[in-house]
Amino acid sequence: MTYDLDLMILLERENILNIVAFLSKMGYRPKVPVDPKGLADDLKRTMWIKEKNMRAFTFYSDTHPLGEIDLLIDTPVPYAQIKKRALSIEIQGVSIPVVSIPDLIRLKRKTGRRQDLSDIQHLKKIFPKGPAH
Repeated sequence: MTYDLDLMILLERENILNIVAFLSKMGYRPKVPVDPKGLADDLKRTMWIKEKNMRAFTFYSDTHPLGEIDLLIDTPVPYAQIKKRALSIEIQGVSIPVVSIPDLIRLKRKTGRRQDLSDIQHLKKIFPKGPAH
């Protein structure tokens, strides 16, 4: 299983600029040599998806225990559907929405990456019925 954090937000300009500012403040930097504020530009983001095959924009830190945070920018499941089916977990009194296991399997299946396909096998042990195709 991978040990990074995947974030999915509603890809609107203000949301993107807020998360980029927050991650920068926390000491995270983009893994690719571009200005992460470019994510807020619909045309630039679409170009990165189409021309660079970018599915997530990765931020990293050399000092935090959680070394990488991926901001998902191209997903096979629309944000509204993921949000509707999200589960809520509580950590230190804070309610945090998390993607359902069936949606996580769908997201990982779409990438086709070896690590994600391996992750799916672990997730299926948790949720043996799997998502509908």
